[in-house]
Amino acid sequence: MSLVRSRLSGARSVKFKAVSAAMLVVALASCAPRKAANVDWALHGQDAGEKRFSDLGEITPANVGQLGVAWYADFDARSLRGVEGTPLVVDGVMYASGPWSKVIALDAQSGKKLWEYDPQFDGAIARRACCDVVNRGVAYADGKVFVGVLDGRLVALDAKTGKPVWTVQTTDTTKSYTITGAPRIVKDKVVIGNGGAEYGVRGYVTAYDVATGKQAWRFYTIPGDPKKGFENDAMAMAAKSWNGEWWKYGGGGTAWDSMAYDPELDLLYIGVGNGGPWDRAVRSAGKGDNLFLSSIVAVRPSTGEYVWHFQEVPGDEWDYTATQHMILADLDIDGKPRKVLMQAPKNGFFYVLDRTNGAFISGTPYVPVTWAKGLDPKTGRPDIVPEARYSGTGKPFLGMPSPAGGHGWQPMSFNPTTGLVYLPTAEIPYGYISGKTEDFRFDPRGWNTGQDPGKTAMPEDPAIRRQIRGMMGGALVAWDPKARKRVWSVPMPLPWNGGVLSTASGLVFQGNGTGDFAAYDATSGKKLWSMPMGSGIAAPPITYSVAGVQYVSVAVGWGGILPLNMGEALQASVKPKVNRVVPFRIGGKAPLPLPAKEAEAPLAPPPSTASAAVIEQGRVLYHVRCWMCHGDTVVNHGGVPDLRRSMVIADAAAFRGFVLEGAAEPLGMPNFSKDLKPDEVEAIRAYVIKRANDLKADPKMP
Repeated sequence: MSLVRSRLSGARSVKFKAVSAAMLVVALASCAPRKAANVDWALHGQDAGEKRFSDLGEITPANVGQLGVAWYADFDARSLRGVEGTPLVVDGVMYASGPWSKVIALDAQSGKKLWEYDPQFDGAIARRACCDVVNRGVAYADGKVFVGVLDGRLVALDAKTGKPVWTVQTTDTTKSYTITGAPRIVKDKVVIGNGGAEYGVRGYVTAYDVATGKQAWRFYTIPGDPKKGFENDAMAMAAKSWNGEWWKYGGGGTAWDSMAYDPELDLLYIGVGNGGPWDRAVRSAGKGDNLFLSSIVAVRPSTGEYVWHFQEVPGDEWDYTATQHMILADLDIDGKPRKVLMQAPKNGFFYVLDRTNGAFISGTPYVPVTWAKGLDPKTGRPDIVPEARYSGTGKPFLGMPSPAGGHGWQPMSFNPTTGLVYLPTAEIPYGYISGKTEDFRFDPRGWNTGQDPGKTAMPEDPAIRRQIRGMMGGALVAWDPKARKRVWSVPMPLPWNGGVLSTASGLVFQGNGTGDFAAYDATSGKKLWSMPMGSGIAAPPITYSVAGVQYVSVAVGWGGILPLNMGEALQASVKPKVNRVVPFRIGGKAPLPLPAKEAEAPLAPPPSTASAAVIEQGRVLYHVRCWMCHGDTVVNHGGVPDLRRSMVIADAAAFRGFVLEGAAEPLGMPNFSKDLKPDEVEAIRAYVIKRANDLKADPKMP
């Protein structure tokens, strides 16, 4: 079966051109709107500083209402799962990644398919991915396209043919590492991180030679076992901030997404993730800052040598990663020009740092924050409220932001003309509840937070659920990093929406979870144009020009962490019906067929006859083994089945076939025969049946 189905508005012959890595790091020379014959989107963030801003000006606030579909191309994935990639456009060719780390090459003017690549790995690898089988994009340099594969490989593809040129396994295959982030090109090297903090891994970033795939350097983001020695002075320094035997549980600190590069300073900036397990009492005997968790680290890209760091969340235990999008810019701060790095990480504060040395400039809440009273004005160190340290108090803590963040992985955008950063925000409460430290048992094949999985789930009382839902919200925000305030805000129906693009002509583009792709006025936030796309959107848009025509393109396909495991927050989302790339142009007239509305599967569960004790056993087991894909309390709005409506729950043998015998492993449903006993599987089935009957009794529940 073909990987792509395209609908074309014309066809042309494509000539490939080997653009050098050095050419790709040249920043835009001007912010003034322009019209050019061919303008690429050749880097993940458009420029090395990841501004996601374009000076193309053919599409303006005056004519954006004339946007129409230029063409579309559908991914043919194993199943409809999350699409989070940033397509690249180089010399008239678009390279896009989709679910399961698949890559397609398309004529960027017509949509004609040029080639496709499937890395073909075991579907059971999906159990290692906390946040869906997504891929956030590819990199391009010297006639090669680079993709990080979910199973930990980095593959260089020939840009003309899609055939592998070289492949390296960047991770230890005996551990639960994954790759969902996009590689970055820095001079003659391709740099990649990894994920898996909750699964018992130690984070690091690796650089490989663009031409050969030979490893150039590796920078670990947290220290390993002191008895084995430290790789460098930075790790020896970091180890002083750790306690206990953290290395036995991996420690986390995975750099799974954000990076940026300053060619003038020759510094590569790495965003480092959360601790593993989350609970600091389990991870580090309840003490220490645990460097470099939740930090931005600057290294020399030629050698991987440590230069400086800034830690946003000392002793993290809320999954407050610093892996969110970073932007490099030059701003006048207090009348002085400063080279800054800006980030709105999960923890709810918008940071402005001096990127030459990591000095703190400012940090301001951009969403409600309950875990800290504020930041020290000189150091940026948070004043953490005592109640937030749930591992020490042993009491529940209602945290905002949630582990999903006040801003997730979805990229933001900086417009140098307006001086504003445009970012998607989320407001979701979360109850942190520590388990008993002495009862913790590390699970090398599962999710490890150190929290009590039976207590962190959403309450099942419908009235309480409605109250919690009322605390959730999302917005597209225009933020002034100098004045440290919102300039405008557009409320969204959901707290989980797409990344952002801004242009010099005064436009901001974003897709959302209800399936609309829209353009807004960059100065006021007024919606100027929108179009339904047939599925929720999480991916960020790009813009490019071919033969003098400007296109705006977005990848469509609902999925990722919140749709899978926090369906309660996403009732209005458009479940995945299509996975596709859709470019627009002024006057575009190509048809965009939207998927027909499908009736939900019938809700006809068997009676709930199991004892309360068995159902409770199943509830706890479900929230240990199943919730990350099938949803908290069996509520899911992603690309996997709603178990409450599945006919399989009525047949014990069929249910065991999926859970214990791997009937759907090629689609990503793991085989739990090494983790669960038949009676435990039956208890999980009893709990799902109970939840199905809850929905039947109250159809207004999500």
